[in-house]
Amino acid sequence: MSFLVNFVNGQAQGYSFRQIDTISLYHYLIGMNILAEELNNTLKGTIAGRMLSKVGRRLYFPKGIIAQSAEAKKVAFKANATIGMAFSHGSPLLMSVIKDAMPVFKPAEIVAYAPTAGIEEARLAWKDLLSQKNPSITEHISLPVVVPGLTAGISLASALFLDEEQTVLASDPCWDNYELIFQERYGASLKEIPFFNGGPGLDMDSIEKGVREQAKTGIVRIILNFPNNPSGYSPTVEEAEKLIGLFKDVADKGADVLILCDDAYFGLFYEDHIIQESIFCQLSNLHERVLAVKIDGPTKEDYAWGLRVGFMTFGSKGLTAVHYDALVKKLMGAIRSAVSCANTPAQYLMLKTMNDPRTPAEKDTYFNILKNRYLAVKKFVSTRLEDKNLHALPFNSGYFMSFYCASINAETLRQRLLSKGIGSIALGDAYLRVAFSSIEEEDIPTVYQAIYDEAAALGESA
Repeated sequence: MSFLVNFVNGQAQGYSFRQIDTISLYHYLIGMNILAEELNNTLKGTIAGRMLSKVGRRLYFPKGIIAQSAEAKKVAFKANATIGMAFSHGSPLLMSVIKDAMPVFKPAEIVAYAPTAGIEEARLAWKDLLSQKNPSITEHISLPVVVPGLTAGISLASALFLDEEQTVLASDPCWDNYELIFQERYGASLKEIPFFNGGPGLDMDSIEKGVREQAKTGIVRIILNFPNNPSGYSPTVEEAEKLIGLFKDVADKGADVLILCDDAYFGLFYEDHIIQESIFCQLSNLHERVLAVKIDGPTKEDYAWGLRVGFMTFGSKGLTAVHYDALVKKLMGAIRSAVSCANTPAQYLMLKTMNDPRTPAEKDTYFNILKNRYLAVKKFVSTRLEDKNLHALPFNSGYFMSFYCASINAETLRQRLLSKGIGSIALGDAYLRVAFSSIEEEDIPTVYQAIYDEAAALGESA
């Protein structure tokens, strides 16, 4: 990069001419932005610094348009000519049809750009909710950062911490988008561990074997999804304690551990004996060699699927507020360079939802609807435990349950069900996922009877 280009870029970032010369020379010598290196130096020696990917090490939040606009917003009382928005008398210009469709919002809550890390009030409100829903969580975590949905959160976490050919552990079966994100987008290797082996819960032996084998490389990267998609299973209190103990042990023995907590279905727990908090609570303050990243949001918890609002929160026993600030700036650089910011009206919609007195009762009502559907499925499946074609995986939470297709092909079964007017999801040849969340309770016996009948017909013809 020429000194002239760096001079223009440097002026845009607020540096003096002498500073620009220094930055240009720095880029020329080591090929990394000085802001990125400052963040790297802050994180040096921590689990977060060691886990950064090549992209993660290069990321930073520029002192450019967004930063300068935020600074001007605080003091530019006469005129703020920093941001590419159109204003009239201090308010953003707004098309009438949009204004009419969202009458309870101010124009700035509809069309103004949100801050890169999200609207501060929404971030603070979500952190407060985390504490309410997870009483054992400590304050020793970062302020949540708003991302455009949980899928984006997982992808952004991958940008920060995942390089090509590195391994990520996940459950078998797992959400099919993990393969698309980790393998196809980032070139990593997704290694699935059998989480279920015909028992009533997690296959802890297989999980421990997979984690310890990966720990031999010195680094464990794993994504935990509870309630699990596609199985609809959450660990019992005892299982959660064993998982936490496993990660602590491999960390004690010298391995660095990165745990992505995909908490998309958090709170939808239908049995008393399963863990009622996110496993992130214990992991976030477990060990200096353990970095936990909580990826959650209102998508499923608050029945707001299409709003595409999610949150990312970091936690590690070895990190201070200064470290979290550097890590959040890295994440902001990832957001800024990918999507600029998350959706503004969606953030305000969720903020209003969180603050509305009707919300708790409505969530209780919807929870009970889903729980009753779960109980209806559980009752039906419990009468078919000896079925030779379909074996229900353990399920106790969330939106789904899944069948292991023991002697038949899951895709063939899916096609036969479609011909009967019933939609389901085949995950490869072995698993069929059924979202009871979208089936009326009174229809569950009919739907599940059809599933077993079609499976039986397939089994007989095999």
